[in-house]
Amino acid sequence: MAERKRVVRARISGMVQGVSYRVWTHREAMRLGVTGWVRNEADGSVTALIAGADAAVDAMIDRLWQGPRGALVSAVEVEEAADDAPADFRIVD
Repeated sequence: MAERKRVVRARISGMVQGVSYRVWTHREAMRLGVTGWVRNEADGSVTALIAGADAAVDAMIDRLWQGPRGALVSAVEVEEAADDAPADFRIVD
């Protein structure tokens, strides 16, 4: 039986645009084996959809608090999402 995937949507606030946060998130997602997407928002935040095994999703959420060098994360708001789990991880516009 295939393992159920957990899907969450995270909104990351702080100094998270202009510091390669999306590229860093993509790299971390690949390391952890989660799927989904990441995008910049007009208000200066970043939104990410993360899907995978519970432990991998939890690890990714923890990493979102760190971000790349130059980022200053002030909040990571996470909610369970009803979205389908994507097949890969992408940076979207």
